[in-house]
Amino acid sequence: MGHIGTPQFTNDVGAEKIEIGVKEFKCIGARSPFDHPHVYLDMGQDNEIICPYCSTLYKYNSELSVTETKPANCCVLDENVDA
Repeated sequence: MGHIGTPQFTNDVGAEKIEIGVKEFKCIGARSPFDHPHVYLDMGQDNEIICPYCSTLYKYNSELSVTETKPANCCVLDENVDA
């Protein structure tokens, strides 16, 4: 995970849940200008967590890589997203 930093996910598609391959990540809501405060989330021992801002349910899926999501294309690969 170190080469991409903290994985960041977005819910531009308005999905109720997003499956991801990590348990520690950042939710940014939708892409700018519709994003919410970027919040770090940690599932800990659990396999799911709800973002307190956008209410997206994130579910851990061990079969996915760091950048894979279900539905597809919810991982933010732009390193300038925090700028």
